[in-house]
Amino acid sequence: MNIGVFDSGLGGLTVVSAIEKTMKGVNIFYVADTKHAPYGEKTPSQIRQYSLNITAYLIATYKIDALVLACNTATSFAIESLRLLYPHLIIIGTEPGIKPAILQSKRGKIGVLATPATLKSSKYQSLAKALSKDTEIQFFEQACHGLVEQIEKGELCSDKTKALLSSWLIPMKAEGVDTIVLGCTHYPLVAQTISHIMKDEVILIDTGMAIGQRLLTLALNKGYHNKGSNLLHVEATGYIVEDMVKKILHRNYSIENISIDNKLK
Repeated sequence: MNIGVFDSGLGGLTVVSAIEKTMKGVNIFYVADTKHAPYGEKTPSQIRQYSLNITAYLIATYKIDALVLACNTATSFAIESLRLLYPHLIIIGTEPGIKPAILQSKRGKIGVLATPATLKSSKYQSLAKALSKDTEIQFFEQACHGLVEQIEKGELCSDKTKALLSSWLIPMKAEGVDTIVLGCTHYPLVAQTISHIMKDEVILIDTGMAIGQRLLTLALNKGYHNKGSNLLHVEATGYIVEDMVKKILHRNYSIENISIDNKLK
């Protein structure tokens, strides 16, 4: 089975790692669109077009059977268009884990760390409204400007990264937040720093394993046999910190830089 996965950068590799813990005998082709990162600072039309271009490239180049949008922002603005264009594909998106956060929070005070575009999207707003309706749940939403860029540079616990996170998390801590949704696939990479700032008094919600389980279920329904060895190929449209790729994956892979625009011509 050929699986295409993409994100604006390295964050989606956290989803790839989760998929590999669930599925065997798959070829995974990952595109880090670092040329256009971060998606969270782009317009909806730009995000949609990047997603359409990458999907067309993955289908043309690797004949993928399944597509994973390992990006909350791309899911918000592109997944409906992709499902209409490619009804034969298994297509799975990434959404902030609001539902599991509500189930696990004891105080009903939930922090949501996400990109500006994700928090503004109608998809997120309708999800949060529907799940918190007729409850006393409080959401403390934070648009994390600059955090993706810090992670992409490999600065997971630098002074600047800690300062950014502290400025957002300390007010949440003062409000009694006990559960935090990691609303971007990059953010699990700074989970340790978040826990340190919150003094380990918080539950962190990451949806990576849920995506892997959902993909496995849909694949089995199409006759996939979950056995064998996996192949992983990583591609980037711009600069990528390979040391960070190694740190996230902990396994062998091939990597190259590509120009999707040229390859689609």
